[in-house]
Amino acid sequence: MPSFDETRVMVVGGGVVGLLSAYGLAVSGVWVTLLDRQQVGQESSWAGGGIVSPLYPWRYSPAVTALAHWSQDFYPRLGEQLLAQTRIDPEVYVTGLYWLDLDDEAEALAWAQREGRPLRRVDVAVVEHAVPALAEGFGRAVRMADVANVRNPRLVKALRAALQQMPNVTLHEHCAVSGFIRESGRITGVHTAQGDMYADQVVLAAGAWSGELMTTLGIELPVVPVKGQMILYKCAEDFLPAIVLAKGRYAIPRRDGHILIGSTLEHAGFDKTPTDEAMASLKASAIELLPALADAEVVGHWAGLRPGSPEGIPFIGPVPGHEGLWLNCGHYRNGLVLAPASCQLLADLMLGREPIVDPAPYAPTGRLGSTC
Repeated sequence: MPSFDETRVMVVGGGVVGLLSAYGLAVSGVWVTLLDRQQVGQESSWAGGGIVSPLYPWRYSPAVTALAHWSQDFYPRLGEQLLAQTRIDPEVYVTGLYWLDLDDEAEALAWAQREGRPLRRVDVAVVEHAVPALAEGFGRAVRMADVANVRNPRLVKALRAALQQMPNVTLHEHCAVSGFIRESGRITGVHTAQGDMYADQVVLAAGAWSGELMTTLGIELPVVPVKGQMILYKCAEDFLPAIVLAKGRYAIPRRDGHILIGSTLEHAGFDKTPTDEAMASLKASAIELLPALADAEVVGHWAGLRPGSPEGIPFIGPVPGHEGLWLNCGHYRNGLVLAPASCQLLADLMLGREPIVDPAPYAPTGRLGSTC
């Protein structure tokens, strides 16, 4: 492999994982070309809620937990770095998160003690005082004080701007990839609508579309689209001071008073059409959590496609039998949460550095099938 200042890496996919993959490699001196089928950051990374935590972190495997912890600790620094570099603020907003009437509260508290995370039981009266808009009738609550949310559309905008400032990065937007170039058993580039493009290494970070692209190599990558719909309200800036979550639905406050309510979980292929049924269900959940929203106007309703994967464990590392091809995909519901750690791990592996976490759980080896 050429030296760092000569290495050319192609990243396929311009969501937050692709953007941060490109950013981390470029900062290390690698020449990076980033390709996206439309403008970068417009799919799942734009559509998500931006909570910098898995919704129920105690329900995930240690593999997801390891990446989540690293990313959560890193996000404030990333936000400051991007703001200084681009003057675009991703708004990493630490509000804490309240879970209400959990069925597995004991498991959550045991996990927090084991992992050393600041999740504690709190009296419902304390929650009602802290969140005056909260509905009455909840009986139990736990809180994790350090949970933040990031304004994901601004995060991807800041990352795009940062990459455009770097002389060793080239962006090709509206450049759909249809397959890979394979020469003598090695992946040396990709086929695109704008012609063939070559690189020393190729990173597949195409989110929900990653599985489809791998079928062109006869490989079954178990990453499938899982639709999620959200709605958005505009309220007073002090309407909701913390994230609240009950019965699988959440409300996320932005600093300017926008409130996101999410989300559905639908297996509908690549269909991203918002539906009236989802709108009604989300509005009902919103009012059940925050009754004052019954008089508020929905100012946004959209759908995105999560890259669903077994147990939500992403694929990070080289593809066996296809030298030159790397994966960083399959983050399911936690792409924004896990992206900083996933992309740091990818860069560590590609550049031969000591990895930030044990890479074994994420390795594609043994986790891929064949379409033949």
